[in-house]
Amino acid sequence: MAASVWKRCVTAAVKVKCLSPSFSARRWLLSAAYTDSKVWDARERDPQNLALLASAMDRTYERNLPVSSLSVSRFVDNISSREEVDQAEYYLYKFRHSPNCWYLRDWTVHSWIRQCLKYGSRDKALHTLKNKVQYGIFPDDFTFNLLIDSYIKDGDFKTACSVVEEVMLQEAFDLPSTQIISLYALGSYLATKPQLTVSEERTLGASLLICGLKQDNTVGLSAQLLANALLGKVEMLKGIHAVFKGMPLFWGCGYLDRGLAVMEKVAAADGDVKLSKDTLDYMNALLQELSSTSDSDSSGEESAGEGDKKEVAVDEDDEAEQAKLPHYASRFKELSSQLESVGKVDSASFQALVGALAQSNLAAAETPDLSEYQSRVQGWEAEKRQLIQREKEMRAKAEEEKQERLAAKAAAQQA
Repeated sequence: MAASVWKRCVTAAVKVKCLSPSFSARRWLLSAAYTDSKVWDARERDPQNLALLASAMDRTYERNLPVSSLSVSRFVDNISSREEVDQAEYYLYKFRHSPNCWYLRDWTVHSWIRQCLKYGSRDKALHTLKNKVQYGIFPDDFTFNLLIDSYIKDGDFKTACSVVEEVMLQEAFDLPSTQIISLYALGSYLATKPQLTVSEERTLGASLLICGLKQDNTVGLSAQLLANALLGKVEMLKGIHAVFKGMPLFWGCGYLDRGLAVMEKVAAADGDVKLSKDTLDYMNALLQELSSTSDSDSSGEESAGEGDKKEVAVDEDDEAEQAKLPHYASRFKELSSQLESVGKVDSASFQALVGALAQSNLAAAETPDLSEYQSRVQGWEAEKRQLIQREKEMRAKAEEEKQERLAAKAAAQQA
């Protein structure tokens, strides 16, 4: 079903690409200025011998003492090879499982992702991101953008969507740039007609919904419709608890109903906001599929034995929602006709619409990001200098106390 719907996405995207030279130039990706590491590399250097630093951290852990966040930061900042990336992963894990675990610095997380990208270790970046509880890797929006963009440029939309999933779980769709490239990754992946598992439909649906709610335009509303369709399918097949478990989603039944509410909103809206035809086609095909599945299940239940019935535990709320399928199908037809009559259906595919949005809006969205990033790096550097100064003062105090103890001991021996 999904394959037939998204086949249209590919066809439409090819047409747009042929018609627009700038589209084929891939301008909608982050610019060279955005991904350039010049601002980051201009920071004050703090060169370290990683072998000595690693040895010092190991001795500290062996004595059951906490390693400072500054030590971990220095190790990550001084990575110079793929092998050292692997070592840094180990110390990030050790730090996360130490008493100081809450003090991993934001700039260390950013530096870690940059170093992984620089030394061909994106797999490590993704692994630590997916296992963030074990490593403490919670990137900011700008850092997420760099990682998503690197996968998009390679055409690896599936893995780009894996990163977008982490953005969704952190609810970090605050920057317009993050919203745009996330929607682009999601639309491009769905256009490849993937065979999705229920779990993948749930995560893609949640990502589309939370990101789509940030865009009050044709792209955002089309994303919301598609998201509610995907989540509604999971709800109908697996129950509402399978939808919101572990997801930052609304704890309530009726995702298909919310999808229809999006259609109603667009039909009544002023202006040129529309819904893409392929997302409407997907919703239509989904309702038909669920209705046919429901009918076959009903006939199967009539012929099933009493023992088989006991094996299937149906939640009352889920059962009530499934009973609304005929109403949803009927309401969809009415709203589809209404959208057609008022010219609220866009013939372009969802992927093409996201590509056009990125092409027109991404450059402007980058400007405030870059300005904020420069300020953030300056703030990080100021904070790091304070930590270094505090470290010097503590070492000086520790050395002074040591000398006092030695002097007292020597005096006691003479006496």
